[in-house]
Amino acid sequence: MAPSPLPLPGLTEADAIARRAAGQGNNVTLTSSRSYLQILRENLFTFINFVFLTISVVLLSLGRVGDALLVIVVILGGVVVSVIQEMAAKQKLDEIALLTRPQATVVRKGQLRSIDPSEIVLGDVLSLQPGDQILVDGVLAGGGTAEVDESLLTGESDAISKRQGDRVYSGTACVSGRAFYEATAVGRDSLAYQLTASARQFRRNYTPLQLELNLVIRIFMLLACFLWAMVAIGLLARVVSLQDGVQRAAVIAGLVPSGLYLTVTLSYALAAVRMTRQRVLIQQANAVESLSNVDVLCLDKTGTLTANRIRLEELVPIAGDRADLAEWVGIYGASVETTNATSDALVRACPGRARSPLYEIPFSSARKWSALAFGAAESDGMAGFYVLGAPEVLGKALADPLPDPLKARIQRATQAGLRVLLMVHTPQVPPPPSQRDRAPLPEDLKPLGLLIFSDELRPQVRETLAGFTQAGIAIKVISGDNPATVTAVATQAGVGAGQPLKTISGAELAQLDGAGFARAAAECHIFGRVAPDQKAKLVEALRDRGDYVAAVGDGVNDVLFLKKANLAIAMESGSKATRNAADIVLLDDSFETLPYTFLEGQRIHNSIRDVLKLFMVRVFCVTLLIFATGQILGTFPMLNKHSAVVTIVAVGLPTFGFPIWARPGRSHDKGVIQSMLHFTLPATLSLTLVSLAVYLGYLVTSLWSRSAQGSEVVVLDDALLSVPRTALVTVLVVCGLLLVPFLKPPAAPWVGGERLCGDWRYTVLAGLLLAVFVGITAIPATREFFELALLNPVDYAFLGLVCLLWALTLRYLWRSRLLDRFLGIRL
Repeated sequence: MAPSPLPLPGLTEADAIARRAAGQGNNVTLTSSRSYLQILRENLFTFINFVFLTISVVLLSLGRVGDALLVIVVILGGVVVSVIQEMAAKQKLDEIALLTRPQATVVRKGQLRSIDPSEIVLGDVLSLQPGDQILVDGVLAGGGTAEVDESLLTGESDAISKRQGDRVYSGTACVSGRAFYEATAVGRDSLAYQLTASARQFRRNYTPLQLELNLVIRIFMLLACFLWAMVAIGLLARVVSLQDGVQRAAVIAGLVPSGLYLTVTLSYALAAVRMTRQRVLIQQANAVESLSNVDVLCLDKTGTLTANRIRLEELVPIAGDRADLAEWVGIYGASVETTNATSDALVRACPGRARSPLYEIPFSSARKWSALAFGAAESDGMAGFYVLGAPEVLGKALADPLPDPLKARIQRATQAGLRVLLMVHTPQVPPPPSQRDRAPLPEDLKPLGLLIFSDELRPQVRETLAGFTQAGIAIKVISGDNPATVTAVATQAGVGAGQPLKTISGAELAQLDGAGFARAAAECHIFGRVAPDQKAKLVEALRDRGDYVAAVGDGVNDVLFLKKANLAIAMESGSKATRNAADIVLLDDSFETLPYTFLEGQRIHNSIRDVLKLFMVRVFCVTLLIFATGQILGTFPMLNKHSAVVTIVAVGLPTFGFPIWARPGRSHDKGVIQSMLHFTLPATLSLTLVSLAVYLGYLVTSLWSRSAQGSEVVVLDDALLSVPRTALVTVLVVCGLLLVPFLKPPAAPWVGGERLCGDWRYTVLAGLLLAVFVGITAIPATREFFELALLNPVDYAFLGLVCLLWALTLRYLWRSRLLDRFLGIRL
């Protein structure tokens, strides 16, 4: 049998080549939002990296090549970790885009051809069948009708009926019917390109913790600059020798905590690895930690709460029993040629044997019904004309009106957000209509039963939203669908936790002034019939009032909405532009993994806060020691290698365990400043006083010892300061390691500055590092490398006792809250 002739001849190959040469091709592609070069540049050229690069330049100018290389390694280490993680995310997205890339079927010289979308040109005629993606803008031509799903553009879940002359848009899809359309806008002129071009404008949102860290590092940088200026003045006044000046400048450079930056980067990388196992793709290194700050979660309905599928919930028989109705429904669903979400739901709920109908009238949203005509009855007894559609439409063609109880049943289901269809039948098969999109309904139809459908919610969506609600996160559903439908679906999903939901429509929002719009954004839970620009404006209004907003979407219409949020989350099945604009992509549309991501974010947040406390104690303690020893004796308390061993053993190495072992949970601290005043300030002041006393005590002892040897003039040189500096380093290292179990108390005796943790791994790590320090001091090679002196066993025992007494005193200060009460702090 010869194939049916095509209604339009289409272009010739020569026409297509000429138009492509004239710039009328569809060869403009929307690539990933960032290239590899962009990822590298955005991770390399940051404020923090600029600070550390400045420090390395200063160290190089002072001749401290090794120290400068160490700082550079820290910079490059952090950059490499972040770049590798973000490039891996980009590669995964590129793989997804490649696997989901559709092919185009065009008419060329009267023949159908399958081509790549980039080969489409202006004026091409393209075939449109169920399941096809509409790749360029166009108008239906050559007859035929189609039902088009425009939810990725508009957010509306209902398919839109299209006929000759109607416009269709790129980024949508055909769900039923067959037609042809002529390309009227391709490449940059297409609607999908215009809507998604903004997705390529990369944005980097810093989390509150990152902003706090940047502030702390800025303060340390200013402090270091001030101390460098003091050293420079000393050099100019010839009070300090060049060698001493270089040593002091190198120690001061160590006050800026480069290791803190590396620890934060490691925390983000570990989180990304953990989340990959949960089918969550992290595009921004800070995205997981960002989620822990969220207090408002904005969701779309279609594709986010729902799975873009409907489910047959109930069969209500009218003629016959339920088994008969289930059989009719099963045969009907298996026999339709033009499938859609409804027929798929019928097949899943009532599997049946497919039959070949005499003809089919596909569903149309304008007509609101579909029909199948069957010939002589087979063994299943199904013959005649079967119609499935909206009760309010089919009810007008019934021989007898539906009884009031059934009408009430339909009304209750509709108010609950359910979709009700009526199946009717007549034994007489009318002749096939000439125009199926305008087919009339036969008269004297007999009702067979009601079919009640619901939007199929995503797996575990109720549990997911309940978890966010319990965490104090407000849920707002923003959709292009009907407000009543959105409210019903949101209620089924558990939004509001049983409380009344306040609803507003896009039309009502458009009539509000700025203050009224902001008030509606804060007070309402459900936003229906909302345009894409209104979605973005709602997120802006929430952020303006101080909320930290996460947005979840899947369609092209969600791109601006996502980019305005603090944290953007996209579904894998969504549009490519949406995935590219997102910070987090849920692979396999795993919405239920968001609570795990939230807990992982809390884990990162808590670990970084703990690490920051240790770094702050070290930095402020060393700074105070520099000021105190300079004011009292005009000496410098330690050499650069001394500073390095304190930083590495007492702070750097312990903090690498924090990202691995940290636990989720809301932090009880009100901010970095509050944490510093409660934990860091007592530790810093007490440790500074003890360290200063030890340093001065050993210095005085060294002075007496040299005087006893007959020296008339005692010079405070490195040889004289060797023992006091070693004693100081010992106290700083041991006390710094004692801070670890105080920060993560394994048992009640350690509780003082922080709540009970119960995890002994931190304490064991501190003990192992103490053994490392003992090894450094005991082995001559390492002791000489770090320029430490070998003390007497009695001295080590004495210093150990001093550290123990300091720990008991510090615990008393924390438990009694003496400083807290003096400063008026409430935690």
